[in-house]
Amino acid sequence: MLIFTRQYIFVGLIKIKNIKRWYFIHKWTSLVCTIFLLNLCVTGLPLIFADEIDSLLNPEGPFEVLPSDAPLTNLDNIVKISQQRYPEELVNAVFFDDDAPQVFVTMSPTLKATDERVHSLAFDSRTGKLLKDELPFSQQPQTFIGFMLALHADLFLDLPGEIFLALMGALIILAIISGIVLYGPFMKKLKFGTIRYERSKRIKWLDLHNLLGIAIAAWLLVVSITGFINELSTPLFALWQNTDVKQLLQSYGNQPTPGQSQLSSVQAAYNNAQQAAPGMAVASIVFPGYEFGSPYHYLLWSHGNKPLTSQLFTPVLVEGVSGKVSAIVKMPVYLRSLEISRPLHFGDYGGMPLKILWAAFDIAAIAVLISGLYLWLAKGKVKDEWLKQILQNQTSV
Repeated sequence: MLIFTRQYIFVGLIKIKNIKRWYFIHKWTSLVCTIFLLNLCVTGLPLIFADEIDSLLNPEGPFEVLPSDAPLTNLDNIVKISQQRYPEELVNAVFFDDDAPQVFVTMSPTLKATDERVHSLAFDSRTGKLLKDELPFSQQPQTFIGFMLALHADLFLDLPGEIFLALMGALIILAIISGIVLYGPFMKKLKFGTIRYERSKRIKWLDLHNLLGIAIAAWLLVVSITGFINELSTPLFALWQNTDVKQLLQSYGNQPTPGQSQLSSVQAAYNNAQQAAPGMAVASIVFPGYEFGSPYHYLLWSHGNKPLTSQLFTPVLVEGVSGKVSAIVKMPVYLRSLEISRPLHFGDYGGMPLKILWAAFDIAAIAVLISGLYLWLAKGKVKDEWLKQILQNQTSV
């Protein structure tokens, strides 16, 4: 009997030690990342409705009324018009608008992605009519959604900001997991969802914090993991370019990049890619030599036509000079994970109902963070009430 009692006490001490360790992890990971997570939740709320807000604040059109099955204009013509307007510049890419009947041609004096003189011309995708000749992107006024996205994605710090927020994302994931681990011991003697209204204001805040936190834990974990993956998009694409893409281009050796006057028809490249990947829509055509493409190919990014596949892209390489399809590139698992994480992060694959649900969860997350900050600021009076409650539950069994 004495041996059993000693073993019981020993096991209990181990549990208490583990609980203290998990509490330490939850407390400090939460404190370090709370302000940044609050920024992500506040800026993420309007981004859930980015398309709707952007359409309201920056309406497109009006567009000429044509039958819904009107064919695509000849891409060679709009590229030619662009080159005639800016004969000293180079075409970087052609982008297709998924939400409006327009196509964009981007140009700049160089083929470097960092060139601040990059600008675009917008054409009606059915008639080929020039709609807008826009200022360089660096000179355009910041839109509300653009501001929110920059603050949300990289804190206006580009790659260093992305890496920093990825680290914060890892801490957020630890904070959520540790909170889930601690919730069970904390609620051991309480019914699920209990809020002790008869206790002090701080205890009620603690109960509300725990209830909301466990209610949205699964959602917050999914959004945090997908956000962490999204923040790594730049290094992941760089990895892909320096491994898989580099291997694909080995057979070209050190051949020079063809000049744009040597390139084959853009329209033919588009048609050939459509034939090679039936059932998919071309989202963009990156010209040979552009920093985000291939030195020798048109790089056509194609995606599915259904809600669940519209964010899954397949690159098709078409030789710039001959116009022949060189390869349909299979995306590596890490980039597929990145593509899947993007719509899941903002809830934009299930229409307006899912966006509203995502927004409700986001508001609940903001409440959890604010209540957590309140509990921390009141810590001198509370004296870690949560940990005390957990330890009492464990030792009184």
